[in-house]
Amino acid sequence: MPADVIDYQLIGDDLQGVVITLDPGEGVMAEAGAMLFMEEGIEMATTLDPNNQGGGLFGKLLGAGKRVLAGESFFVTMFANGSTRRRDVAFAAPIPGKIMAIDLTAWGGEIIAQKDSFLCAARGITLDIAFTKRIGVGFFGGEGFILERLNGDGLAFLHACGALIERTLAPGEQLRVDTGCLVAMQSSVDYDIRTVPGIKNALFGGEGIFLVNLTGPGRVILQTLPFSRMADKIIAASRIGQGQRREEGSVLGPLGGLLSGDR
Repeated sequence: MPADVIDYQLIGDDLQGVVITLDPGEGVMAEAGAMLFMEEGIEMATTLDPNNQGGGLFGKLLGAGKRVLAGESFFVTMFANGSTRRRDVAFAAPIPGKIMAIDLTAWGGEIIAQKDSFLCAARGITLDIAFTKRIGVGFFGGEGFILERLNGDGLAFLHACGALIERTLAPGEQLRVDTGCLVAMQSSVDYDIRTVPGIKNALFGGEGIFLVNLTGPGRVILQTLPFSRMADKIIAASRIGQGQRREEGSVLGPLGGLLSGDR
């Protein structure tokens, strides 16, 4: 069925949320736990089969299992406007970053996205999994063998860490990207892995051994800060001094803590 036509407003800067306005009878599906607030009249229901595709209990469990493989929750929460007036429901991303509204019609009706990037979508959008076609991509592409596939003709909302960059590739045009920076792409874009040229570049360049090679035609979305990179920095900082306070910007270093009486 065609997706509901919904209105929305992005709020915030680096810690964004999206407020979706539903007309009476309209609905939106969201990742479980993403809801920020909902106005009176919004009805919430948790389901295994958000698009009512049928197939019995086994089919519903199979669809839920696919979502788990794609990094999403086992259940999907549906929000519908059961009142006679326009009502708002809002969702927030679980990590610092940006939310991007994707009009699937403008993207050819389908988009391939990284795992756990789905936030919410108009009722009628189909969320499924997409397997990488090459073994090398699965092992070294940064996202594993499982990606997300969104199909439909309405609005879907993706979230990613850092800022988001959109590029449009001409037929045959190539773009090499860090393995963790790819957020989403049109299904027409070819996705492969290339090694970093030169032994010194691979060992000491700080970019790893592999890069994602994208070949057009099609549109791609990139993120400036993969969450895994930010997590690595936080873990590394937490290990400095085995829990001791780090003297940021102090020429005295640990001696400054002794003189101030902190140690």
